[in-house]
This record gives sequence, C-alpha cells and structure tokens, in this order.
Amino acid sequence: MKKIVSYVLIAVLAGILTLSGYKIFFEPTVKSDVLTTNPETSTAPIVNTHFVRSPAYAAETTDFTKAAAETVDAVVHVKNTAIQTYRDPLQEFFYGRGGARQYKQVGTGSGVIISSDGYIITNNHVVANATEIQITLNNKKEYKAKLIGTDEANDIALVKIDEKDLPYLPFANSDTIKIGEWVLAVGNPYNLTSTVTAGIVSAKGRDLDGNNRIESYIQTDAAVNPGNSGGALVNTRGELIGINSAISSQTGSFVGYSFAVPSNIARKVVEDLMEFGNVQRAVLGINIIELNGENYENLGASVSEGIYVKKVLDKGSAADSGLKEQDIIIKVNDNPISKFSELKGQLSSHRPGETVQVTVIRNGEEISLPVLLKNKFGKEELGATDYIDNVLGMELKNISDSQKKNLNINYGVRITKIKNPSFERFGIKKGAIILGIEREKVFSVDDVERLLRDNENNAYVTLQILNTNNKIEYISLKL
Repeated sequence: MKKIVSYVLIAVLAGILTLSGYKIFFEPTVKSDVLTTNPETSTAPIVNTHFVRSPAYAAETTDFTKAAAETVDAVVHVKNTAIQTYRDPLQEFFYGRGGARQYKQVGTGSGVIISSDGYIITNNHVVANATEIQITLNNKKEYKAKLIGTDEANDIALVKIDEKDLPYLPFANSDTIKIGEWVLAVGNPYNLTSTVTAGIVSAKGRDLDGNNRIESYIQTDAAVNPGNSGGALVNTRGELIGINSAISSQTGSFVGYSFAVPSNIARKVVEDLMEFGNVQRAVLGINIIELNGENYENLGASVSEGIYVKKVLDKGSAADSGLKEQDIIIKVNDNPISKFSELKGQLSSHRPGETVQVTVIRNGEEISLPVLLKNKFGKEELGATDYIDNVLGMELKNISDSQKKNLNINYGVRITKIKNPSFERFGIKKGAIILGIEREKVFSVDDVERLLRDNENNAYVTLQILNTNNKIEYISLKL
C-alpha cells in the first residue's frame, strides 16, 4: 500500500514538473498591460490598456449626491398665469365691439431660492406678462409670489414669497469655472419636480442672438428641457454658478446643449433690482471691432483675438482712464477677453462707480489700466438724480410739485436744452415736457434712464411730449 501511494506522489510531482517546464520554455509570454481577445471568435489586434482616465471614470469617482441633496429643496416650481384677450374681427365687423373674450394662459418653469426670507430668482420669460405667480416648494407647499423686478436683456426676474427659514443656494463666482468642469442642472422639466441631470461645462461666453443682446451664456451638455428655465446650474459643491435659460434645439427638447446665465451676472441683476428697482448698466464708452483671423492683419493688430478699440468716446469711462484708439483689450480683471460677448459679460457683472482692471496690448506691449465705470449717460453715481446733461440730444430736469400743479399734471420731466435736430423738425422746443416713453409714464429723470435702458435693444423709442403750446406730440427717435 505504501508503495502505491509513493508511486502516485511521484507521478503527480512529475506531472507538475512537466507542466512547469512547458510553461517556462514553450508557451508564449503574454504581458499584463495589454488586452487580448479570443482568437477563435475575433481577429482583433492586441490593444494597449495604458489609457488616460476618461471623463466617464471621473464621473464615477465624483460624488454628485451631496450637491443634489443641497440643491433640490432650494429649487422651486413656478406657475405663471396670464389673462389674454381674444377678439374676433369678423364678429366685430357684424356685431360691433364688445365681443372680446378673455382666457387664462398658464406657463410653468423653475426658480431658485437665493435667501432664507423668500427671494427667488427665475427667468424673465418664465414670468413675463403674469397676472399671478404661484410658487411650489419641493415639499409641495404653495405660495403666491410678488414680482420684484425684471431684466429682459439678461432674461432674469426676481420674485418673493412671504416665508422664513427657507433653504437657499449661495452664489459662486462664475468667472472661476473651467471648461470640462462637472455641473448639475436642477429644475422641473415637463412639470416633473426636482429633476437633477449632470454634465460638463462645454463653453463660456456664448452669444445666442448673434446681435449680442443676450450676454455671455455658460454652455453645458447637462440635459435641460421645457420647464427647466429658471432652474439652477450648480457645481459639485452645490453652489449656484448659473440660471438655466435656453436650449439649442429644432424640436423644442434637449438635443445636446443647454445655456445658463452666469451667476455673477444674475447676482448683480438681482442686487440692482432689490436696491434700485432697475438694472444699473456700465459701459466703457468705446466703439469696437472684434478681432478674428480675417481682419486682424488689415487693422495692424499683433494678435488675432481680442477687442480692437476703434474709437474712444468723449467723457466716457475709457477716455477718463487712458484707453486709446488701436488698443486691443485682452483681459478684464484677469479674465481673458477674446470676443465681444465675453467683454459684455464682464461689464454686465459690474455697475457704474466700480473700478475694473483692463489689460490691453498697445504697440506690442501689455499694459493694465484701472477703469472707473460709468453708465451710457456718463455718470458713475447710483440712485436718484435731479438732472441729466445729455440723453437723446437733450438736457432734462425733474419738475417740482408746485410746477406740476401749475401745469395740471402729476408726472413728467422738463426739457431744458435741445441739441437733436429731430426735435426742430417736429416743432418741439425747450421747456416741453416728456410725459412718457414707450407708453410708460415718466415721473423723474431716473425713469428716463431706466426706460431707455429697458429699450436699448430697440432701433427706435417713442416719446410722449407735452409741447410748449400745451399740445401732446409723439416722437420716435433712433437710439
């Protein structure tokens, strides 16, 4: 029996030695850093697996749960009810006026709570023409909201509900976000509550209108659909870096790109609305050309990207700060400027009276200039004023209560000087009174500035004027 066991052990040992020898001397070596496929089912070559980590890998290792948890309760559902009037021309032709019918039009979107006492930011287009605004929190509680103010140019609106101790999102510095950074979009698409999608920052400084009316969007590939408008775009720390506003689509649904108003612009707009009731806009006071690969050589520029200063306007921010014609603006506060939408985005996040550092290329050298910003009327002061020295070719002054009483009016501003020849053609003289702009009453020179800013993207603006002969005239002036 012992001999049998010995023979078995010797046989097993011999087999092991034989197999090991084959492995060492006859079988081909396979390296551990390659991936092979079964030769019986595929003729694919050996592939090296030493890859750089992909975004998909980064997504798996990035924790989105904390940011999502901190965001969903601060994002609300916004319901906009507007009363529309419908007239039937054929019915009015036979039966006369009086047959107009009214109906409710309901729109929905999202909003972001930005303070514990109920201030909510959303898109202007979400609440436009609303007669009633209803807010629904993530816990299903409903509130009626008051409209505080709007800014159509930046598509931002501010509303408020009467509640305290609400969860809210802090603003982040949108200038510091990087292309490729992970972001979350939170909103209420298709009336679904608290939907969270993830993506990356695809681009910055996007201009969608082509005429630079809408300013410096953040572009992402996070899924955004109808109803997401006004919702939050947040970083992985749950900080607000943008307000989702638009999608690029021919179908009306998400197809790969979405756009958000940067938080720096949104924050500045709501602060202006809360403090002044309107948006304070800063300008540099220059005429410009955006450099590109075609025009930079003809302009004698040393670079193909940046903002070429074609003309410096008198009494503007640029003139007072030493900017010169043929300067090329390449930075504002160390933020690179390669196109007009980026410059406009930087200016939109600042107000008159603030100072920004503008870096230009002049004669081939970089120089940095501190620029004290002013508004388009050459003023750096904020808030109420009694006098405007030059607007649309006029000088304007507020009217005292006693003067209004003598004129039998309770609103309007007086024209104290006229430089615009268009007024002469219409017979408007010094001493006439501007009663309204674009069908909205004017009570002060601040109202004139505000209404002109609100309509600055229009080609013309219509003024209602009480002339010196006590007749009301209407004049359309080119802006």
